[in-house]
Amino acid sequence: MSRSNQFSDTREHLLATGEAIILGKSFSAVGLAEILGAAGVPKGSFYHYFRSKEGYGVELLRRYFEKYDGRLVSFLSKDAGSARDCLLHYFDGWLETHRCDEPQRCCLAVKLAAEVSDLSEPMREALAEGMSFVVRNLAACIRRGQQEGSLDADLLPDETASALYSLWVGSALLFKTQHSRAPLLAAMAHTQQILRAP
Repeated sequence: MSRSNQFSDTREHLLATGEAIILGKSFSAVGLAEILGAAGVPKGSFYHYFRSKEGYGVELLRRYFEKYDGRLVSFLSKDAGSARDCLLHYFDGWLETHRCDEPQRCCLAVKLAAEVSDLSEPMREALAEGMSFVVRNLAACIRRGQQEGSLDADLLPDETASALYSLWVGSALLFKTQHSRAPLLAAMAHTQQILRAP
């Protein structure tokens, strides 16, 4: 294996390991020693791959959104069905992801948004950029739905996409504080109303 490939593999391994640990705890509660120990990487080598813990957090979020964006594009594609069906299926996935008995399945972006936005400007910027990509993909799907006739032509795609994503992020945060899926179920009912067939 070349030195560059080994560098990339170890870096990816550290990010994947850290994501799994942070989902079960929090970014602030997880120390570098815990991540390195779980990854089986020597403690002195962290700064060979990342400039700081904050820099690690930024790369963690960029990696998360890059993978998420790829899945979302496929999820909302024409091959997956009508735009309305794709959108409802996507938001139904939020119900499955956020389960009271499986906190490690929760969305990394939602988990870190409330925690780090006031603590780290670079991580806040990474979150904002990643979330904007999600909203753009949702808006594109809404436009497709209007063109094919599965969604109301009077919907404003950008505003609707932003409102829906905000609704679900807020509901996911309420889920975390209340340990109840009631906010998510209410979000789904509201989403179905917004995305009703013409």
